Amino acid sequence: MPNRFPNLNLVFRALADATRRTVLERLSHGPATVGQLAQAFDMALPSFLQHIDVLEEAGLTTSEKSGRVRICSLNKKRPGALDVAEGWMANLHEMWPRRADKLDAYLSQFRNTDR
Repeated sequence: MPNRFPNLNLVFRALADATRRTVLERLSHGPATVGQLAQAFDMALPSFLQHIDVLEEAGLTTSEKSGRVRICSLNKKRPGALDVAEGWMANLHEMWPRRADKLDAYLSQFRNTDR
C-alpha cells in the first residue's frame, strides 16, 4: 500500500510532545522570538531549539533571523501540515464504521442460528 501521507510521521512526531504542542498554541496568537517561547519552559536553550527544529521539519512552523533574534511563526507559506494528520484520521474514521458493519453482519449469521 503506497504511503498517501508521506509527512505523517513527521507531523505526529512533532505533535507527540507537550512542549511542541504548547509552542504551536502560543504561535497561533502570532509570531514570537525563540527567547519568548523558551521562557515558558524549564530547559536549556539548546534543548528548546531542538523542539523548534522538529516543528520546522514537520512543516508546522517557520523561523527567520532578524539580526541576532530568531522569530518563529506558524507556517503559512505551506499550509496543510496539520491537514496531513487530519486526512489520515478522517480516513480511519470512515473505515472503522464499515468494518464494524461487516463484523455485525458476520456475527448476525450466528445469532440467527442460535435461536
